Amino acid sequence: MDRKAPIFATLGCRLNAYETEAMKDLAARAGVDDAVVVNTCAVTAEAVRKARQEIRRLRRENPNARLIVTGCAAQTEPETFAAMDEVDIVLGNTEKMQPESWRNMVPDLIGQTERVQVDDIMSVTETAGHLIDGFGTRSRAYVQVQNGCDHRCTFCIIPYGRGNSRSVPAGVVVDQIKRLVDRGYNEVVLTGVDLTSWGADLPMQPKLGDLVLRILKLVPDLPRLRISSIDSIEVDDSLMQAIATEPRLMPHLHLSLQAGDDMILKRMKRRHLRDDAIRFCEEALKLRPDMTYGADIIAGFPTETEAMFANSLKLVEDCQLTWLHVFPYSPRPGTPAARMPQVDGTAIKARAARLRDAGEARVRAHLAAQVGRDHAVLMESPRMGRTAQFAEVRFDTDRTEGAIVPARIAGTDARGLRA
Repeated sequence: MDRKAPIFATLGCRLNAYETEAMKDLAARAGVDDAVVVNTCAVTAEAVRKARQEIRRLRRENPNARLIVTGCAAQTEPETFAAMDEVDIVLGNTEKMQPESWRNMVPDLIGQTERVQVDDIMSVTETAGHLIDGFGTRSRAYVQVQNGCDHRCTFCIIPYGRGNSRSVPAGVVVDQIKRLVDRGYNEVVLTGVDLTSWGADLPMQPKLGDLVLRILKLVPDLPRLRISSIDSIEVDDSLMQAIATEPRLMPHLHLSLQAGDDMILKRMKRRHLRDDAIRFCEEALKLRPDMTYGADIIAGFPTETEAMFANSLKLVEDCQLTWLHVFPYSPRPGTPAARMPQVDGTAIKARAARLRDAGEARVRAHLAAQVGRDHAVLMESPRMGRTAQFAEVRFDTDRTEGAIVPARIAGTDARGLRA
């Protein structure tokens, strides 16, 4: 009988996508076949609902396959998925990265495998040892350097899905990036759950900036290094030095801001205030005038008044934010914020729409300012690439995928820039 390769479905963040690639490799090495694996997200109640919906759809389409559910939602509420008739096995976030979990999935052993394999994530003290080389497109690779989070923001369930913060040692990271460069990657992105906490659990407690400088020094052939979402209040002096002096570090930072009102930030249990965010953005922009910012902002957090929301809306201009990720607040069961006085749902939607409008206006202004300028564009497909600031650029003729090509910006369209 022909073997059917496992089907993988990924919900949620870039880190989940990275780990799905690792699971594909683990499953292939173990000889797992005729299985469906759903890697879930737990960031909102809606994310869990979508996971259940996806599980039902995949079971209808694959009635005879073993269906395995893993990821953050499986970690935080395994009983929810164990109760579903469609599900055969529930794997925790630690278990999904262990080779022995996948070796136990082969047909001869499946009947002896525990249906729910979810241990205490808070007891995990090391990052998963299974690193993969080259997840991403042919142009850009993602490298996981950190997992977990030691903070307890009142709206967030993720620490209970990912565990406490733990870091991949710098030497391991550098060696992996060297291999990626040898394979032809022109850009590497450092990823993690709480990236700016990298190093706190390692000997001598190095900082993220130390890692960035070490990578750029020891991998001189790496053309572009990018860092994903960071917490600006945790940014260290070495990272500011890298921003100021290292042109290979991309001038694009995505900031975990969440709100622009001090009272809401306190109720979120964030560790920065409004002025901290503005000061950081001003300082980084002075060091790197071509810097652009993305940001996560939540609309309608519990107790948020119109005046409080106005402070978040004004933050878009005060911090010169360009690429916004706007999240309408929805209560996540098990979090302190879910027990706070909630904002009316209609008001939440309206505030989210106003934030998105402000973000779109900033994008249009950024794109218009690029017309007539020269950019180095990393090609993601034959006719589309991105600038160092992550703006899309479209070409009329084919370019080599993965190459960095010079381009003069001729105009803009609804999706980005035209070269």
